[in-house]
Amino acid sequence: MWQPASERLQVTYLGNVSTTGGQFSSGCTEQPVIELWKKHTLAREDVFPSNALLEIRPFQVRLHHQDLKGEATVHMDTFQVARIAYCTADHNVSPNIFAWVYREINDDLSFQMDCHAVECESKLEAKKLAHAMMVAFKKTFQSMRSDGRIHRDSSSEEVSQGFESDDG
Repeated sequence: MWQPASERLQVTYLGNVSTTGGQFSSGCTEQPVIELWKKHTLAREDVFPSNALLEIRPFQVRLHHQDLKGEATVHMDTFQVARIAYCTADHNVSPNIFAWVYREINDDLSFQMDCHAVECESKLEAKKLAHAMMVAFKKTFQSMRSDGRIHRDSSSEEVSQGFESDDG
């Protein structure tokens, strides 16, 4: 089966923090990103080189954590696009940051919302990631609808409008 090209960019992973709330809209990632940015800038004595490769594909986002030389993946985190509630590339602390809110399911089947953030080389790269995430979500949503996992009614329309990619 043909897979469209994915967006792949070298990034610096800033980490993740739990966030609260059920409504995600413009500005909802600002406080978590500020917290992650502060931790990152306090922890580094020198400027860290890119330490990860972020790959946005239809249905799945992969974060390849790389070795110190940036040559090999030492660990990979996988995020299901259907569980991403929000993403944005518009942060006051730095225009180069791309962030997303992910619904993590715990062992007891409860869930928590985590805000993940990466620093890109430029504002344009962060915007490209936000756009790629929006495209991946639309493809995922269309596939889920055609597979019958989401039915066309008022609740599915709310779901499709509930995901926002604030790419400026």
